[in-house]
Amino acid sequence: MSRIVLFNKPFGVLSQFTDKGTEGSARPTLSAYIDLPGVYPAGRLDRDSEGLLVLTDDGRLQARIADPRYKRPKTYLVQVEGDPSETQLAQLRGGVTLKDGPTRPAVVERIAPPDLWPRDPPVRFRKTVPDAWLRITITEGRNRQVRRMTAHVGLPCLRLVRWSVGEWSVEGLKPGAWRMV
Repeated sequence: MSRIVLFNKPFGVLSQFTDKGTEGSARPTLSAYIDLPGVYPAGRLDRDSEGLLVLTDDGRLQARIADPRYKRPKTYLVQVEGDPSETQLAQLRGGVTLKDGPTRPAVVERIAPPDLWPRDPPVRFRKTVPDAWLRITITEGRNRQVRRMTAHVGLPCLRLVRWSVGEWSVEGLKPGAWRMV
C-alpha cells in the first residue's frame, strides 16, 4: 500500500530533503519537518511559494500526480498586485502564451481575502497600490507557471499558496505540519 503524505510547506523551504545549493548555504529543506524514510515529493513547489506538497513512496503515483499528461487539477490562492480587470481574468481563463508555449485554459475567479496563516516574512504592503486575491486552478505544472501567467497579464504575484492537488487539500494543516492519508 502506498504511503501518501500531505505537507503544508512554509515560505522559504525547499521542496527537497537536501540543499544542493552553494556550499555553506543553510536553506531549510523538507528534512527539517518530515522524518519518514522513502517518501519523495510528487512535483515541486517553489521556495517562495507555500501550501500543499504531496509526498509518496510510490514512483508511479508520484508520476501520475506530477506529470501534466494526467491533467490533475492544482488549485492556488494567489495574491496579486493590482485590481484585476475582466479582460485580465479572461486572458488567464483562456490560457496565455509564455516563453515555453501556450498554457492550458485555467479556472480563475476573484475571491475575498482568504483566512490564511500569517506569512513570515509578511508580504510587502503599499498604501498606493491595490492588491486582490484569485483562486486559480491549472492542470499543468510548469516551472513557476502561475506566477508567470499572472505577470504576463500585468498582475504580479505577491503571495502564492497551493491549496489543493486533485482531491487532497492543505485545509486544517498549519505551516510545517503534515499528515498521512
